[in-house]
Amino acid sequence: MRDRFDGVQVFVEAVETGGFAKAAERLSLTRSAVGKAIARLEERLGVRLFHRTTRTQSLTEDGQQYYERCVRAIEELRAGESLLESVRREVVGKLRVSLPVLFGRYCAAPILRAYARQHERLELELSFSDRQIDLIADGFDLAVRNGALGNGTALHARRLVSSRKALCASPAYLAARGEPHSLADLSEHDTLVYWRNDYGLTWQLPDATGALIDLSVTSRLRFDDLEVIADAAVDGMGLAWLPYWLIHDRLQAGELVELWTDRPRAAMECYAVWPTTQYLPLRSRLAIDALATELPKRFVV
Repeated sequence: MRDRFDGVQVFVEAVETGGFAKAAERLSLTRSAVGKAIARLEERLGVRLFHRTTRTQSLTEDGQQYYERCVRAIEELRAGESLLESVRREVVGKLRVSLPVLFGRYCAAPILRAYARQHERLELELSFSDRQIDLIADGFDLAVRNGALGNGTALHARRLVSSRKALCASPAYLAARGEPHSLADLSEHDTLVYWRNDYGLTWQLPDATGALIDLSVTSRLRFDDLEVIADAAVDGMGLAWLPYWLIHDRLQAGELVELWTDRPRAAMECYAVWPTTQYLPLRSRLAIDALATELPKRFVV
């Protein structure tokens, strides 16, 4: 019976990752081992599952039909495992989580490390990236995301926390250049801008009525790392608009000063997102609960 299922996981990974090489990386196998597993599966089934060229692999009609049945079968197996896990109330198995780099390092990872210490049979994998990964294609059980979510129907989401953002500068900068009192004043100041892929992050600051306005801030100083921006602000290089969780310690140490504290502040929502499934595994559900409980304790909102 076991031989009948040999190669199925490899086949599904090869389809969902888009190639043998990526499937090999996901499964910690060599590309040759993936190719041989697919070949043995095709021989046993008596059909070709992939059209192969020197550069690409694409599903045949038989391959597409077999893949759809395999996915349904695997989903049923996962649902069964999740149900048993919930009945036992025992956290077991692998949990792969995608996190934003800085927010993950400073805010989410400590919570998930503590969660893993509580459950010795849990296998925890944390991956840090600021790119918008595809949870399903990249094989993640859960992701933490900041900002507005898209309209994808394949994902569920739960709000975790709201993090306010602060306009700030160093005491030395303010002594030399003064404090801006209005949006118009910003044009007279140096600013430190988050810039990635030729795109600058807009600032949300209050106008004279207190309404938050989206501002496209231009600057000669552009960085694609928020921590570098915070360090540049401490060095007195300009005004910065940063998440409070990142600069809290610098504010407490007097290295930075928060401006406009008596005015409305923008906030960024943080969410846990996960692929739609009939049964959410206990290990995922309790990890989300831990994040939702502990993250607000780390924020001044």
